[in-house]
Amino acid sequence: MSESKDELRAAAAQQGIGAYHRHVFLCTGPSCCTPETGLAAWEALKTLLKESALGSGPNACYRTKVGCLRICCHGPTMVVYPEGTWYHGMTAERMAEFVRQHLVEGRPVREWIFAENPLQKITDDSGGEIAE
Repeated sequence: MSESKDELRAAAAQQGIGAYHRHVFLCTGPSCCTPETGLAAWEALKTLLKESALGSGPNACYRTKVGCLRICCHGPTMVVYPEGTWYHGMTAERMAEFVRQHLVEGRPVREWIFAENPLQKITDDSGGEIAE
């Protein structure tokens, strides 16, 4: 069992898990948008994160492509954690503004947000932080 945990920890460390400031989940359709629109948005997001040096450092951002976020209209739908900021219509054309304003400058793009559900900090019995 410890061998599998060691392997998992090594894989997580290689991906920088534990060092990310934010995590972006982007739905690529097919219900909220066409797969072509979703994949174009995904490619734009990947490129812009790399160009903005958001793979590591204090503003590091992890990204995950998902098939459905269960908001099946006005997509591509995207959610950013830990803020829990839900965006609609996140096409490739919108990604540059999103990355610059939300991820780099820390100012969510209010006109594209339709819901917010921030993660809460979880503490243990002694008041120590366990997770966000």
